[in-house]
Amino acid sequence: MKAEREASCKETAVPSLFFLLWLFIFTLAGVCGVNISCPSPLVRGTLGGSALLSVSYTSTSSDKPVIKWQLKRDKPVTVVQSIGTDIIGNLRPEYRGRILLYENGSLLLHHLQLSDEGTYEVEISITDDTFTGERYVNLTVDVPVSRPFVHIAASSVLELTELFILNCTHDSGTKPTYSWLKGGKSLTNDSRLLLSHDQKVLTISRVVMSDDDVYSCRVENPISSMKSLPVKLTVYGRSSLYIILSMGGIFLLITLVTVCACWKPSKKKRQELAGQSRQNVAEQNNGNHEGNVDILPARNYQNRRNPGGLYVLKETVRNYYYYYYYYYYYYYYYYY
Repeated sequence: MKAEREASCKETAVPSLFFLLWLFIFTLAGVCGVNISCPSPLVRGTLGGSALLSVSYTSTSSDKPVIKWQLKRDKPVTVVQSIGTDIIGNLRPEYRGRILLYENGSLLLHHLQLSDEGTYEVEISITDDTFTGERYVNLTVDVPVSRPFVHIAASSVLELTELFILNCTHDSGTKPTYSWLKGGKSLTNDSRLLLSHDQKVLTISRVVMSDDDVYSCRVENPISSMKSLPVKLTVYGRSSLYIILSMGGIFLLITLVTVCACWKPSKKKRQELAGQSRQNVAEQNNGNHEGNVDILPARNYQNRRNPGGLYVLKETVRNYYYYYYYYYYYYYYYYY
């Protein structure tokens, strides 16, 4: 029994020795290596602006560090390499006059371009240190979005209309994402209100009275957000349409009757009407009598009150009646 316990202790002692050895090596690496910290692994920049890829390092050596920044691509692109803040060699043409190095290893990029977007790797090494420190920083470069607009075919629509579409567009901005608001509240897909895959288009599959509301869209990207001006959509019920047409028709009829009743032709017009009447009477008498026939004197229409007013009134009322009947029949036949 005692022999078994001794064997068991020897077996557990071997892993403990390996653990202590690993811990010693790790401690030695921490003392003799460069430790890099990165407060913000994701930096968002604006086109034409500046971006600071911030890092800091610690080391037991007092020597100047060798700093190397690379932009990770299929083939890595060296942005800058330096001893301390003194740049080694010549910079690539696209980075000349655009970069600044700090003593803690941070890199400042000016006049950002869309091609600057990507993952950057920094390596810091010191001759007296055993291990080189590495860190990665992701940089995005975007253009702010402009104010979007909501485009609709009409600001009013009849109830039960099929496939009414609202479209959201904007002029500028990278990586846009779209969202919709109805009455100030966010909209999501449901059985009638359908959003396109990119959410730029809102389709109302079948308009109901509850769709009468204020709509707006929002466009966002990593550096900006803009909301469109609200658009009011008015939904008319079918029964309301007939009431509006009827009331409008009655009002228009009353207006026409009033205008026609109060209208009087001008003096010149009355003289022309009187002359036409005399000519008509003369032609009629010439057609009915041959030879020397006495022609009755024409009546003085200047003393009559509005000779053509009644005729004009009858024609106007009859034409309006035909027009109103046709308009009402068209809407009733089309929607029912």
